[in-house]
Amino acid sequence: MNDSTFEQAAQGFKAADALPAERAAFIRKTYAHLAIAIGVFAALVGILVNTPTAQTLAIKMTGGYAWLAVLAAFMGVSWLAQSMAQSDTSRALQYAGLTLFIVAEAIIFLPLLFVATHMAGGGYETIAKAGVVTLGLFLGLTAVVFTTRKDFSFLGPILAIGGFVALGFIVSGIMFGFSLGNVFAFAMVAFAGGAILYETSNMLHRYNPNQYVAAALGLFASVALLFWYILRIFMGRDWRSLTVS
Repeated sequence: MNDSTFEQAAQGFKAADALPAERAAFIRKTYAHLAIAIGVFAALVGILVNTPTAQTLAIKMTGGYAWLAVLAAFMGVSWLAQSMAQSDTSRALQYAGLTLFIVAEAIIFLPLLFVATHMAGGGYETIAKAGVVTLGLFLGLTAVVFTTRKDFSFLGPILAIGGFVALGFIVSGIMFGFSLGNVFAFAMVAFAGGAILYETSNMLHRYNPNQYVAAALGLFASVALLFWYILRIFMGRDWRSLTVS
């Protein structure tokens, strides 16, 4: 994008207000960056789960109250990464934010994917099935937004409250030692689906044409959350081999 786009961004210019050609270019760039983010994430976790220290690190991350510290650190890094990716003045800062978030996601996925790869019955086949279902749901939800052209920004407060409730259950499960079963996992799949609707709608109604990196980050975060809980459901009780919520 040229300097005029940065000026438009500063004036609150949104992708929905752009000319059709510019809006289409923004959407293409957003999904291209989303695809790249997923590819880099897959490569990183593929390396991490096969390192000699993967099991030791996964156990340390999920032992006792360590998972609480991991979640807190992840939330902090996520906030920082999103703030960086939403910069209206620096493309380098936007990409740094996206890169930081991808690395953080790869690290937090390590325990679950280590179990799925090396300790669960299905192995890579289970991961592949979860990936296919995640892709199918993502495409379906994306189609809903683009075909209905509905603004799903009203989901923001609902997702915020739901996120705090879910976090409360996760923290309670860690502190009091009870397991969050498939009912919680299915609820989180629904939550992630709502997040995808919200972020896809935001792509047009919140972000300006210069912020395709930030839009891709928001979509990637929602897809990663959806994949996490779908994989957990596919793994059945095997996911309990390490204590992750």
